[in-house]
Amino acid sequence: MDSREYRNCMGRFATGVTVVTCKTDNQHHGITANSFTSVSLDPPLVLVSVDRKAKAAQHLHTKPFTVNILASHQEDVAMHFAGRPKEQEPFSWTEGEHSVRFEESLAFIECTPWAEYDGGDHIIFVGKVENFEYQGKDALIYYSGKFTSLVSQASLENVSK
Repeated sequence: MDSREYRNCMGRFATGVTVVTCKTDNQHHGITANSFTSVSLDPPLVLVSVDRKAKAAQHLHTKPFTVNILASHQEDVAMHFAGRPKEQEPFSWTEGEHSVRFEESLAFIECTPWAEYDGGDHIIFVGKVENFEYQGKDALIYYSGKFTSLVSQASLENVSK
């Protein structure tokens, strides 16, 4: 199987963009990830899939983490944590009850570790949702190797007024 073509095929699935954050020894860490999903409502569980070679995989091992769902204006935040850091950080850190997060995100989901699974060249981290919050903004979307945004019906209604 041609792994590049397989990746291109998977890129046809539009996803939201997240940055998964955690804290170790008073340092804040994050990684841009679009492999994120809800797993269970009872108990509330989510999963993120992280490349084994990423430093974040080591940082997330047995640590609480936050999934920050990015708003349409946060492409620079996504790029910062995708290996293209900005000279000046394009976000503000906030201490949560269990982990760190961003103030400006579309939503955040704060988790404590539930389980870790072998996912081939990735590690699947499952977290128990301890806290969450969301806002009515437009979402940052990743599709076919590019960022775009998802415009909500509320945004369209505001434009037409």
